[in-house]
Amino acid sequence: MADELVHYDVVGGTATITLDSPHNRNALSAQLRRELSDSLAKAAGDDAVRVIVLTHTGPVFCAGMDLKEARGAGAGDQGVNEFPKILEQLWTSPKPVVARLAGPARAGGIGMVAACDIAVAVPEATFAFSEVRIGVVPAVISLTVLPRLNARAAHELFLTGDTFDARRAVEIGLLNSATSDLDAEVTRFVKALAAGGPKALAETKALLSRPRPATPSEGFEEMLGLSAKFFASEEGQEGILAFAQKRKPNWVPQD
Repeated sequence: MADELVHYDVVGGTATITLDSPHNRNALSAQLRRELSDSLAKAAGDDAVRVIVLTHTGPVFCAGMDLKEARGAGAGDQGVNEFPKILEQLWTSPKPVVARLAGPARAGGIGMVAACDIAVAVPEATFAFSEVRIGVVPAVISLTVLPRLNARAAHELFLTGDTFDARRAVEIGLLNSATSDLDAEVTRFVKALAAGGPKALAETKALLSRPRPATPSEGFEEMLGLSAKFFASEEGQEGILAFAQKRKPNWVPQD
């Protein structure tokens, strides 16, 4: 049996999912896709997990689809057919997901970064939508990337395939921050996310992906119902009581 390419570890309410296929720059091979999907499902279903961190070994976060597996395969046999499931798992995970990049991402790797809620990289990390350079289209990843990027940047970078740095990635909305102190920044975000109520975080993630009504007045009735439901919920009442008693709510992981 082949060595595992994705490691899963839970410490203090944080599930760390690590891509470990440096020999091919953490490309999205069939084995890596399968193990990554399984790890994401495990984290989503574990009540002890509050936040997910997606990271990697080796100098590259993810080089995109495994082109060796793609060579010679027909349209129905391409591994990219399985990739939407992973992007959907990241995008809709009830637990916030933080992407930790200590190196470059390309193509499908950027699609995963965009599907995460928070993304942090070292300043040296680079990015490129390299699909057009090999005669393919960044179709699947467009569904997670385009909601993040400003339109002018998306047109430029999708069409040229040019490489851009972490500073530009922050400017256009792909990353939250670029920092040399990567682990400290990830820890900062993890602690901030874990301070939120688990059910409130899951519902807020869903809220962020809802279509916006044409005018605020068209959405007030539905949003009022949602707000009142959570104010009255067990989690909401615990948060209100904790605030009054000047203590942390019972869902915050112990230091």
